[in-house]
Amino acid sequence: MKRTIANVLTEIAAIAGMAMLSACAIGPEYVRPDATMATMAANWKTEPGWQVSAPRDGDIKGEWWEIFDDVELNTLEAQALSFGQNLRVAQARVEQARAQANVANAGFFPRLGVQAGETRNRTSADRPKASYNTPVSSVTQNDFNASFVLSYELDFFGKIRAQSNAATSNAGQVNADFENARLIVTAELAADYFALRELDAEIDLIGKTLAAQQRGLDFLSARYELGASSVLDLKQQKSRIAATQTQAVQLQDQRAKYSNAIATLIGTPPPSFTVKQSAKMPAVPDVPLFAPSQLLERRPDIGSAERAMAAANAQIGVAKSAFFPSVALNAQYGSDANQWAQLFTAPSILWAVGLSVSQTLFDAGRTRANVAFNEAGYQLTVANYRQAVLVAMQEVQDGLNSTANLQQIMISANTAAANSAEFFNLTDDRYKAGIATRLELVLAEETMLNNQRIVVQQTGQQLLNSVRLIKALGGGWHNPAL
Repeated sequence: MKRTIANVLTEIAAIAGMAMLSACAIGPEYVRPDATMATMAANWKTEPGWQVSAPRDGDIKGEWWEIFDDVELNTLEAQALSFGQNLRVAQARVEQARAQANVANAGFFPRLGVQAGETRNRTSADRPKASYNTPVSSVTQNDFNASFVLSYELDFFGKIRAQSNAATSNAGQVNADFENARLIVTAELAADYFALRELDAEIDLIGKTLAAQQRGLDFLSARYELGASSVLDLKQQKSRIAATQTQAVQLQDQRAKYSNAIATLIGTPPPSFTVKQSAKMPAVPDVPLFAPSQLLERRPDIGSAERAMAAANAQIGVAKSAFFPSVALNAQYGSDANQWAQLFTAPSILWAVGLSVSQTLFDAGRTRANVAFNEAGYQLTVANYRQAVLVAMQEVQDGLNSTANLQQIMISANTAAANSAEFFNLTDDRYKAGIATRLELVLAEETMLNNQRIVVQQTGQQLLNSVRLIKALGGGWHNPAL
């Protein structure tokens, strides 16, 4: 029975369909590691009697910095997310990974192209004869051709599927890396901002301390002129003023550096950026906690490490596919004629359909070595994943320990500040009653300001530790799919 092109194409389509249905996975099946991994604790270790309350609805949302209720911080974070160059770099990598995944997924579909050409050629009259009974002459003629070309690699052994899985997992990894970059940038910005606000409060107190020390110097100078004070007292007070002035300059220098760092994070040239000075510091929030196992869902770096394992596992399948033959379907349909007017006539029609199979017989162990390389690469990603989980738990536990310790330190600092304030008030009453001297009042005020400065420093440390703890908990990122 005569076979038509329709019959052939129908058979090829059937073969291709069966190939897609029967494609087998040649790599190992990916199994996500045990969530506990024998290292995940049942709960966090906290100080006896110390509990963390759950503000709002007990969860950290995407814009986690809003928990600090600072309008200016919220504005800076929005600018960093919109104009920060580090995030633009990470976003570009996400777009690249998505494009690579699309390239890999395109392998599931055939490639259809068109080709056309025009050639004018002259054959040689002295060319070798095909038959000694046929004379050879020179011929000059045209050749016009146009055709559609179809090529399709049949995924009998799962090579294309493995490539697609690897590319998709890699896209997921890069996306998690973007979320991690976002978390790092926003946390660094918040830390720099709170450090700057701490310095503002310290600079304010340093100014008050300098004013008190200057009043003490004026008092000692007057007593010195009357012969009631020694030159040693005068020199000592001047030395204290100079030391405090040095601290004031150092604080201003540190503030400028933090301001420049914030400008860089939000994509603004530091010379044209300023943060208005304010001695007001935000309140330290209560950071909500959750089970240690939830770190696997909330830490983007852990999500990235897990996707890296999936991609490495798929690469094993890609490497193993080299042991099996590559089967491709090729088809062509078009026209070929020596005159343009005859190009699309029935006699000029041509077509071809065929299958091609290629198989490597000997490669000196290259394929086997490539499989071993990718298997070792998978073990590397497993170790990286487990290390990421351990580091995450360490960072959270460090943050919890620091929170408890800083709370105890703050209690002592507030007690010292309150007692020194009461002592200053009593000394002021005694000075007004003529019992205490002006110098005693100045010294009491200086002690009070120094203790207040310690409170400011500890408040700054608590704010920074809150940022670190939120970052260790994964910020507001939450993706159960990873």
